[in-house]
Amino acid sequence: MSARTSSVALGLTLVALALLCGVSVVSARTRPRTYPRQAPFVVRPFVVEANGKWIGDAVAYGPHRDGQRPRGVEPTIAQVREDLRIMSRDWSLLRIYGAIGTADTVLRAIRAEKTGTKVVLGLWLDAEVRRDSAGRVLERFPKAREANRRDVERAIQHARNYPDIVAAITVGNETQIFWSGNRLPPETVIDYIREIRARTRVPVSTADDYNYWNKPESRAIATECDFVFTHLHPLWNSQQLNEALPWVERNLAEIRAVHPDREVVIGETGWATTHNDQGDQGKLMKGAVGEREQAEFYRELRAWIARTRVPTFVFEAFDENWKGSPDPDEVEKHWGLYRADRTPKLAMQREESR
Repeated sequence: MSARTSSVALGLTLVALALLCGVSVVSARTRPRTYPRQAPFVVRPFVVEANGKWIGDAVAYGPHRDGQRPRGVEPTIAQVREDLRIMSRDWSLLRIYGAIGTADTVLRAIRAEKTGTKVVLGLWLDAEVRRDSAGRVLERFPKAREANRRDVERAIQHARNYPDIVAAITVGNETQIFWSGNRLPPETVIDYIREIRARTRVPVSTADDYNYWNKPESRAIATECDFVFTHLHPLWNSQQLNEALPWVERNLAEIRAVHPDREVVIGETGWATTHNDQGDQGKLMKGAVGEREQAEFYRELRAWIARTRVPTFVFEAFDENWKGSPDPDEVEKHWGLYRADRTPKLAMQREESR
C-alpha cells in the first residue's frame, strides 16, 4: 500500500469513528474561510469620476423587459446595448443588483459600447436561516447559502475582469431593515463584506434603508464599509411632492450624523408614476403620483445633485413589469423614467428637449 493510499485509508477510518461517536465532520475544503477585519482599516474612496468628469448623478438599472425576469428569460446583449445608448445620454454611472445572470451581459455590453460607463455592482444575498423572536435558528436554507456563495464568487470575478468598469460592490440589498423579507444577521453580512474587501481592491458597502442607517446599531456594519449606501424614498414615507426633497435632505443629515467618518451615498430615491390602493402602498403612499409629479421630482432632484455633489442613484431607468404582484398598478412596476418598451416618460421628454 502506497503512503498516499495509507493516508486516505486512515482518514476514512477517522471519519467513520467520528461519525459513530456523533462528532460533526467538516471537510477543510468545504469549511468557509473567515477573513479578519483589515488592520489598520483603510477606507477606500468611492470615486465618482470618469475622464475628468463627475458622474455622481447616477441611475439604478434593471434590464428585464416584458416577458423577462431574473432566473428566467434574460435580456440579450443587443437589448442591453440598446439600453446603454439610451442611458448614456444622461448617466455614466449605473447600479445593478446582482452578480449572477445579466451582470456579465451588462459588463460585456459596456465594454463593447465604449461609453466609459461605470457600475456599482450588487451581489444579492438571501436569508440563510429562519429564526424565532429570540434569535434561535428554526430552519436552515442550504440552497440560499449556496446561491449567496455563487454571487460572492461571481462579484469577485467581475471586479477582477472589469477593473475599468466596476467602481464599487454592494454586498446585499436591504438585509437589515426590520421589514425586509431577506434579513440576515449583521455578523453574516460583515463576514461577506470582509471577504469581498480582502479579495478585491474596490470600495465595498451594503445597501439598506435610511431607517436602518439612522440607528446607532448600524455602526457595526458601517465601520466595515468604505461608504454608507442608503435608500431614501419620500413616496414610501408618506411625503407629498413638495415635501419630498426636504425630507431627503433631513434624513441624509441624520445618517451623516450617525456616520461622520463615512461618505453617504444615496443608492435609491425616486418617484413612481402609478400605485394601487392596496396593502402598504395604500397605507403609506400619500403623495400624488403620475408622470407630471415624477418629472417635477426628478427636475428638482437633478438640480439638488448638481448643487450638492451628493452621489445619488435615481430609481430607476426603466419600468419592470415582472416586479411585485400581478396587479398592473403595482407600484414596483412603475418607478422607471422610461416605460418598459423604452419610450420616455415626461421626465425624460423634458430632458431630451433641452
